[in-house]
Amino acid sequence: MKNKSLLAAFAAPLIVGLAFSVCATVATAAESAGGKTSIVVGADTTFPPFETEVNGKVSGFDIDMISAIAKAEGMTITLKTMPFNGIIPSLQAGSIDAAVAGITIKKSRMQNVDFSDAYYKSGLSVLVKSDSKIKSFADLKGHVVATKKATSSVDYMTAHGINPEYIKQFQDIDTAYQALATGGADAVVFDNPVNVNFKTSHPGMKVVGDLLTGEYYGIAVSKKDPALAGRINDGLAKIKKSGEYHQLFVKYFGGDVSGAVNSVMKPADVAVTD
Repeated sequence: MKNKSLLAAFAAPLIVGLAFSVCATVATAAESAGGKTSIVVGADTTFPPFETEVNGKVSGFDIDMISAIAKAEGMTITLKTMPFNGIIPSLQAGSIDAAVAGITIKKSRMQNVDFSDAYYKSGLSVLVKSDSKIKSFADLKGHVVATKKATSSVDYMTAHGINPEYIKQFQDIDTAYQALATGGADAVVFDNPVNVNFKTSHPGMKVVGDLLTGEYYGIAVSKKDPALAGRINDGLAKIKKSGEYHQLFVKYFGGDVSGAVNSVMKPADVAVTD
């Protein structure tokens, strides 16, 4: 009996150690497979109808979409609101896991973050007052143009001959629109669905000229969790199949599905160059 007891005494720590090792391996495998049950999602709430905040409540196309994706993948989300220019640094630092903010998939951004498959096709457009003589982007030279800070609209304008001194950059697009309305700017160059959304509720405005770019929005994901983008892609595919994705276009765009991406569009295939 003493020999058996002695054997048991040595075996018990060994079994516990093996059990701990197995559990640790399983946990590590789950994490490497994107097995998180909760993620922190960054959002810039100054981009209606994709994100907005009223009386402390955050809502919008992107918010409903990422919530549906998370639910489809058995995850919960915690929203963390921040300025647009703080999103990429926050993803790099690991303080958020993913972000939705109508983020254009760009090659330069892909060096710092991962992206989901594209979920919305957009482009830049020019918004002016209804009585403006500006008819297209070509007429903007020499005029003050407002836009949102650190967005692809700034890159486009500087690359296409607009003097940076004539570009007014604001922390949020609402302030850019206010500058246009009050005469502080002659035009706004920004994402077309947002310009159209503003024009619809402000009859004294109009969109002029053709779309300046063809660009795609993606969900930005921290490179610290390589598997998370794949899991988000799985969830996106699920809500497309279930019809939830289409319903968001009915809810936020009145059924206009011109921006819908119904096929799988990989980031590398749609990324734009700055």
